[in-house]
Amino acid sequence: MSRRIAFVVLILALACSVACTNKKVNNPLANVGSKQPDKVLFDRAMDAMKHNRFDVARMTMQTLINTYPDSEYIARAKLGVADSWYAEGGSASLAQAEAEYKDFITFFPNMPEAAEAQLKIANIHYQEMEKPDRDFTHAMRAQDEYRQLILQWPDSKLVPEAKQRLMQVQEVIAEREYQVGAFYLKRLSYAAAIARLQSLVDRYPLYSKADEVLYLLGQSYEGQVNLVRSRAGNEAQKAAFIQMLTAQAADSYSRILTRYPLMDRADDAKARLEALHQPVPRPTKAAVAQNKAEMDSRRESSTLAKAMRAFQKHPDVAHAANVGEPTLVDPKQISAVEVTQRETRAVITGSASGGTQAATAQTINGTGQPGPDQPAPRSDTPAESSPAVGVEILNATTPSPETAPAENAAAPPAAAPDPNELKPDTAAADPNELKPNAVADSGQAAPPPAQVNEIQTGVANAATEPATPAASADAKPGDELASDADVSSSKPKKKKGLKKVIPF
Repeated sequence: MSRRIAFVVLILALACSVACTNKKVNNPLANVGSKQPDKVLFDRAMDAMKHNRFDVARMTMQTLINTYPDSEYIARAKLGVADSWYAEGGSASLAQAEAEYKDFITFFPNMPEAAEAQLKIANIHYQEMEKPDRDFTHAMRAQDEYRQLILQWPDSKLVPEAKQRLMQVQEVIAEREYQVGAFYLKRLSYAAAIARLQSLVDRYPLYSKADEVLYLLGQSYEGQVNLVRSRAGNEAQKAAFIQMLTAQAADSYSRILTRYPLMDRADDAKARLEALHQPVPRPTKAAVAQNKAEMDSRRESSTLAKAMRAFQKHPDVAHAANVGEPTLVDPKQISAVEVTQRETRAVITGSASGGTQAATAQTINGTGQPGPDQPAPRSDTPAESSPAVGVEILNATTPSPETAPAENAAAPPAAAPDPNELKPDTAAADPNELKPNAVADSGQAAPPPAQVNEIQTGVANAATEPATPAASADAKPGDELASDADVSSSKPKKKKGLKKVIPF
């Protein structure tokens, strides 16, 4: 009896497997009532694909392509071959499907289905995309393919779907860059951390942890300040270097308050600006509304999804924003070497502009020329250098009056006056002219003196906050500054505090 039951169950399972159809496969020419042999072959291939007989479908479509090369269904047949590989799934089948889709775009670039083929190429890499701490090759390929669809077919109806997928892919790539930048910061590699974090906020402003990235960027600059203070060197150069790094840290904190005012690090950024004695900016109402829309568009993964994520290959993209425009063209990525060189140039420029110090390859007596009774400099003579901050900067001071050349002591004779030079009007002053202090004598009331504590219109206290921009005729709605009530009412409740990751 048990054998009969098992046999019946096996028969039913086989029947169900045969009867099951692929609902995702639709015949695009189902409404065409032609009885031509090429149309019959195409219908048979679509029916085979609908029942998951992909090898039969490919053989039938290949027969159509080889037998009827002038058929009007050739393009559909080539796209159907690619769709059969795509529907079959698996790494090998998806790689073959990508090659077939690329061939279709090459031969039929002006057909509406070309954009569909490009979207499926991007979806192939999207499906193969791994977690941020794994291989990111497919994530980068998916980003490139989605961008190509958006840029090459901007009028396609598939562009909104491509943009949404692109924002999810960029969330994964940004998470990887964030982890690398945080690792460099923990290892006190400030130049490498600045390069990673700065490139991240420039390339992916819709990243869900953009405020955390900017906060770590400011902390990296502050870490460099502490490192500069602990080293010996020229105090003037150190002061210029510290001033530059402090300004860059303040700029990172200010971007949190002006671009992401509702996110978790806004209060911390305000506290750091006050500690650095820097002005605390206010966001505009448009920035508050934009940040609120981005935060509301993100989803939270369920507890079960978080638990199952450890056993899955694909990354979690629930935190990706669903509003806004993804980045289509990457700005130039900054390297750690460029960060160091940029800071070196800033220090050299700042020292040279002070008038008391100059950073040059070789400076003799502050003029670049040998002084009296001194030999001419040789090209093989090594230049003397003084201790620098972070980089080697050559130091030379301006000559004192005692050591100045003798020929500079005597002033040149004054030139004779030019007879054609225009002279000021020396006519007699008008006795009835109203002098500045003659207001009281005329009987008119003098204006009251300005009060020290009076709040002037359009003028802000430089020690507390920047000036409010004056309203202009071309001002847009939302450009006015948001109040504290606007920010606090829009800010979601903070679930838990963020830990400080900086070791100093």
